[in-house]
Amino acid sequence: MRSLYISLVSEFYKSRKTLAFWAAIILPVLICGLIAFGFYTSADKVLKNNYPGLALWAQYSGAALNVMGMLILPFYVMFMAFSVNNIEHKNDTWKTLFTQPLNKFSIYAAKYLYAVMLLFICLLLFVVLTFATGYLLQVLVPKYTFNDYNPMLILTKFYSKLFLASLGILSLQFVLSLIWSDFLKPMGIGFIGTIMGIITANVGWKYAYLIPYSDPTLALRVTRAKGAKVEDFPIFTQEIWVSVIFAAAMFIIGYFILLKRNIK
Repeated sequence: MRSLYISLVSEFYKSRKTLAFWAAIILPVLICGLIAFGFYTSADKVLKNNYPGLALWAQYSGAALNVMGMLILPFYVMFMAFSVNNIEHKNDTWKTLFTQPLNKFSIYAAKYLYAVMLLFICLLLFVVLTFATGYLLQVLVPKYTFNDYNPMLILTKFYSKLFLASLGILSLQFVLSLIWSDFLKPMGIGFIGTIMGIITANVGWKYAYLIPYSDPTLALRVTRAKGAKVEDFPIFTQEIWVSVIFAAAMFIIGYFILLKRNIK
């Protein structure tokens, strides 16, 4: 555990000035800020629809969820996974990294966990900022009905699904960035995979959930039992299980790839 902790701290200090690190903070602030600004400046148009609290929160939070789940999140995950390993590629420090008196698995696991932590922080900020800016809008535009419904549970469940559904993409891109040091190959494969995932998910292909790149889009399509509350939808649906299992398999494969790189 000590080796893992030291390695995690090292990853933070190495990447704290990179775009991948700051994007985890800037993306939610920028997107939630723009959506909040849009709802504030277009308040008259929104109020004409007479949305009850739940419907208003659905319109407001859905603006960020749909953009993140279908497009921005997969590309951010690809870029972030590349950036975590590119630090060593760019400085040619893989051999130096493994000469440290630390467990090799801890060094590898720390890199992977650091990438997972950046993803978690990004999505957590989306939950917090969506919730906070919604109530800020309620103060600025008292006629809004944000106060009529507490969206915290449903927001947490949606973003939890997005987080778990993104692990498959993260793990695959993480392994690709271990194999190739250049930017184009892993990002090119990720771009093609994302387009393919979006298309197969939107056309309703029954095996789309087996493609990791389609899982974030599918994760936003929730179903619930007839008569159940809107919050009562399952988190661990088939695309989530596929994503988690795929992530675990790629994590193991990536470790052996890194060991081989170390031998060379």
